[in-house]
Amino acid sequence: MFKQRKNKNFNYQSRFSKESQTDSSLDDDSKTKDFISKWRRKSGSKPKTRAAMPIRTLILILVLLLICMYLLEKKYM
Repeated sequence: MFKQRKNKNFNYQSRFSKESQTDSSLDDDSKTKDFISKWRRKSGSKPKTRAAMPIRTLILILVLLLICMYLLEKKYM
């Protein structure tokens, strides 16, 4: 009368299955070394740029500006 739904089948292999560990253990070392060497090349090639003014200096200037504005407002009001 009604069609029964079939269960879904997935081709899933666990990351930590024993079969995949023996094959990938050799590949992991080479992949890790390759990744590290690529990362070092990328980070070493770009010169580090510094901001025009450090954040602390900008915050200090902002606080001093607000204090001056407050004092001037009190003085002339």
